[in-house]
Amino acid sequence: DDTKDSKWIGDLFRLGLVPGSYIPCKPIRILREFTRYRYKLTSCRSSEKNRFQNALTVCNVALDSVVSDIFGKSATSVIDYLLKQSDNSINHEEISSRLLRSLKKKSESVIESIEGYQMTDAQKYRIRLVHAHMDYITSTISDIDSMIDSLVEPYENAVQLLCTIPGIDRSSAIIIISEIGTDMTQFSNSKRLCCWAGLTPGNNESAGKKKSVRITRAGVYLKPALVQVAHAAVKSNKSPYYKAKYERIMKRRGKKRAIIAVARMILTAVYHMLSTGESWNPTDLYKIDMPEPLKNKQKEKAVKQAMKLLIAEGLIKESQLTS
Repeated sequence: DDTKDSKWIGDLFRLGLVPGSYIPCKPIRILREFTRYRYKLTSCRSSEKNRFQNALTVCNVALDSVVSDIFGKSATSVIDYLLKQSDNSINHEEISSRLLRSLKKKSESVIESIEGYQMTDAQKYRIRLVHAHMDYITSTISDIDSMIDSLVEPYENAVQLLCTIPGIDRSSAIIIISEIGTDMTQFSNSKRLCCWAGLTPGNNESAGKKKSVRITRAGVYLKPALVQVAHAAVKSNKSPYYKAKYERIMKRRGKKRAIIAVARMILTAVYHMLSTGESWNPTDLYKIDMPEPLKNKQKEKAVKQAMKLLIAEGLIKESQLTS
């Protein structure tokens, strides 16, 4: 909305000094369309599950307080029995016979949770509609998964490469590849890729005053996937590398900023792995992206700490340190 800045950007564009935005190749764009559509359908299915559970709560069915999975076999069988009843009465023996495995020991609690339920015909019809819609979305997602598997075959090596990172499984690797592709020459370095994904701190500064360092809104689909991967990485038993990084940053900056920092580290690793073709090898970030002056400072700091430890152990004298 600044007229002078708009004119300046227009002049730069006429001279060819404004770089173009990242546009992946056509196969990656097609793969991206399916992965993003799958993300939308998964969110829609979660909304339908919440709607289904809310419909049961309105009808005074507190089955979720006893059963861990309201959409499991036992809970589904009990709900089907309630929907088939013409009146609001229940047969305790019939309910107990529909429970499987460990829920058989909780038959009394299950009966208490549905005792006194009230369902009208209209409410039963709505519950059936929601459940049918959930089944349709689930079948659609399975069809999309089979299509994604066929589209990702040319990039199978890259998927297997990314799966070596702790916290990344096959589905997460496919999402990452569908968003950034496999050609990292589109981004000059890993920092620009992290900025494009919306994982770098903002720089809202005016008149020498910093107003906000919040992350940007970019990476609407990539950023949630990387945050989910970061949560899995800090809990992974595969390697304690990201867990140690998370705990160290969390003490200073809090849990949310630490998770964003771990997600940025993972995306940096993805950039270098796709660029070089090497498997995941944990290393500190300053060995790759830190400028030379900061590297020298790190080395000097490490040498000083080593000297202090040697003096404390009595292996060398302080006079030798000055010399």
